Amino acid sequence: MKDKDNNIFYAVWNLFASIKLAIVVLLLLAVTSIVGTVVPQEADKAIEFLADVAGENNAPAIYNLFVTLDFIDMYHSWWFKLLLVLFSVNLLVCSLDKLPRIWHIIQTPVHPLGEQAIKNLQVSREIKIKGSLQEVKDGFLNNLKAGRYIPLEATDAGSVQFYSQKGRYTRLGVYVVHLSILLIFVGALVGFQFGFDGQLNLPEGTTSSSVYTFDGERIDLDFLIRCNWYETTYYKESFRPQEFESELVIIEDGKEVMRKIVEVNDPLTYKGITFYQANYGSALQFYPNINFYQSNYGKIPVGLGEFILKVAPAGGQEQAVRLKFGEAFDIPGTGIKATVVDFSPALGRDPRSGNLYTFDDQMLNPAVAIEIKEEGKNAYTGWFLKRDPGTWIIPGGHKIEFVEFWGLEYTGLQVSKDPGVWIIYLACIIMTLGLYVAFFMSHKRIWIMLLNEKNSVRVLAGGSATKNRLAFEQEIESILSKTSEAVEGRSRK
Repeated sequence: MKDKDNNIFYAVWNLFASIKLAIVVLLLLAVTSIVGTVVPQEADKAIEFLADVAGENNAPAIYNLFVTLDFIDMYHSWWFKLLLVLFSVNLLVCSLDKLPRIWHIIQTPVHPLGEQAIKNLQVSREIKIKGSLQEVKDGFLNNLKAGRYIPLEATDAGSVQFYSQKGRYTRLGVYVVHLSILLIFVGALVGFQFGFDGQLNLPEGTTSSSVYTFDGERIDLDFLIRCNWYETTYYKESFRPQEFESELVIIEDGKEVMRKIVEVNDPLTYKGITFYQANYGSALQFYPNINFYQSNYGKIPVGLGEFILKVAPAGGQEQAVRLKFGEAFDIPGTGIKATVVDFSPALGRDPRSGNLYTFDDQMLNPAVAIEIKEEGKNAYTGWFLKRDPGTWIIPGGHKIEFVEFWGLEYTGLQVSKDPGVWIIYLACIIMTLGLYVAFFMSHKRIWIMLLNEKNSVRVLAGGSATKNRLAFEQEIESILSKTSEAVEGRSRK
């Protein structure tokens, strides 16, 4: 029974130590990762993608198959986690299977070799140096130490041999790389198990205590997040966005603990949860019961948001004004009274008729219509465009700058929590060190035999290196030439 148990154990061990198993698992991970990268991991986007690829009639059936196979959320699926665990076990067993032999090589000390054995080494050189045995011996001792070798010495009748090694632990570089790969997988599994990816659409001036995964699951936060404002900056004389940003505030225990302007590639992170600026849009969809005023230029929400203006008399001090639709304000010291009477999110002019019209429901070219009344003069209405400073000046040199219609947009945030990311960062550092050791450092062993002859010393040098043989040959040539020049230079003097 014991032999049977041992046979089963070794059969399982050999299976997980198999390179073939590693190749198969790697291929499966590669193929499934490609699928997970190509197929969007969000339901609505996945359906659109499949409709474009396979046609609208086939998309529902393929989508249902993908849902069954967990391809829509594959990085959290049980089988993808199983593949990571299987590859990790395979890598660990392969490493442990070969480690005893490598460790034995590392721990084995170098010993003196015979003349023929040195000649049969991977690298072997023979020269003659004019000088005494003691002078040559001292020269090699100095140059070996300069090369960071710790030479051991063996003396025989008429000969001296130095032997040494360095970089023996560089043989473990590949195991450091293996460890980093395992840590990356551990970090990924921690992220899959305890992290999430989601989204949050937050209208200006509103606060949320939760976010939502892409499949609609609600995740409660232990703090509040508020959007103070959202802003899109467009390229000059263009409706193409240049950048979009929003100011987010973190509130905990009723106090503001963090405030940051979030831009693309510059997120806010708090308690391991990261909020990325992802998209934006009209916030009206979040207020289904709002009342609207219908004008010639579109619907204007009544009671929602505020118009923000900067008002200044000619040559006077500028001041900010916030007011609702239909409310009036004064330009200080002028007797002018003004009222917001209309609004357009994207005001344009028909090139044929010259008439103004709204060409989009997004805030591409926002403009506010303001009725101006001044005692003794006829009232008139003018349009003030946010992106056109030329429309801000009224007769008399007074200024009414339209800053924004605050509360009419939302900021779209992508939300991510990955508690395993720091493990992955650590693994990347370890992998960098391991790859450097594995590719650029080697285990070197060297033997130098000095044979005393008449008026000279015959030098037989040899050694081996685990990698970069050419550099090792150059190192041995350098030690020989420096010693020869030093000894023979002193002899000539």
